[in-house]
Amino acid sequence: MEIIKQNTKVIAKAVNVLKEGGLVIFPTETVYGIATDATNPKAIKKLNTYKKRPFGKPYSVAVSDTKMAEEYVDLNDTARNIYKEFLPGPVTVVSYGKHKLAKGVESETGTLGIRISSHPLVGQIVKTIGVPITATSANASYMKRPYKISDVLDNISEKQKKLIDLIIDGGVLPHNEPSTVIDTTMDDPVVLRQGEIKFKDKNEILSRSEENTQNIAKELFQKYENYLGKRPIIFALIGEMGTGKTQFTKGLGKVLGIKEEIVSPTFNLVMEYGKLTHIDAWRLENPKELETLGFLKMIEDKNMVIAIEWADRVIEEIKNQREHAFIVWVKIKYLNTDNFRRISWDII
Repeated sequence: MEIIKQNTKVIAKAVNVLKEGGLVIFPTETVYGIATDATNPKAIKKLNTYKKRPFGKPYSVAVSDTKMAEEYVDLNDTARNIYKEFLPGPVTVVSYGKHKLAKGVESETGTLGIRISSHPLVGQIVKTIGVPITATSANASYMKRPYKISDVLDNISEKQKKLIDLIIDGGVLPHNEPSTVIDTTMDDPVVLRQGEIKFKDKNEILSRSEENTQNIAKELFQKYENYLGKRPIIFALIGEMGTGKTQFTKGLGKVLGIKEEIVSPTFNLVMEYGKLTHIDAWRLENPKELETLGFLKMIEDKNMVIAIEWADRVIEEIKNQREHAFIVWVKIKYLNTDNFRRISWDII
């Protein structure tokens, strides 16, 4: 591991390290990031080891400009407008990828987050190497944000330190928020993370098909998945018969990697699929019956995702667990227009 001060000569050195599959820690406009060649499978595997990150959790990447972005993602009009208005800058724009990067960089649903950094060092490195580099923070997963090199080195193991090839020390960075992450793959953009630049999140999307409803469920899970491990996540589903509550749950199953077919648990009341529990409250005569289904035991598992159909029938019982679970209230309404559904959500 070599540590050098930021200067104009470090760009060539950083590019050489990246071309050899190495890891480079460098300053950005938000925090210290760690980069590697996003087209190199061995480099991504090395980065996963450093971040202690399970395979399958995607990375955003930095590109030099919109032209490079178009080589790796499909840009719709929404994405293009955001690029034009906010990039370069602390915004990550999620689009559907073209599967040209190393496996594990794109999400399991084929999406890819793109950054065009406003930090001149990052821009020059990407422009010189000519391929996307990873744009993830230099801290190990779930550790504090690194605004100076000691924030990184004081919170990683000796084994992790040995994986770092080069550190570019840009001094103490301003305590800026991380990048705002906005998903443009839907008809309406969805803010997955509010950061330095604030976007108004409509908390409402139109679904045009069962597949669309499933994809919306995936995106909402990814929006809040960081709560898992700290608290279970409950998706409290409200909507009339046939609006798509079970389709929404199927989307959760897909993003969780569940292979079994997910069906409505109307007659069984509870169906368990590994880390996903599916409850149907329609046949409960008394809201208190939710506890007899083992609900309180379920929420003891901080890695559990629970989908409750007809949640409005047991609304108080769910609300009573706000201190123990992260609850997303999802309303699905049939619009009687070309089979459209309005899906809205809130955190109460």
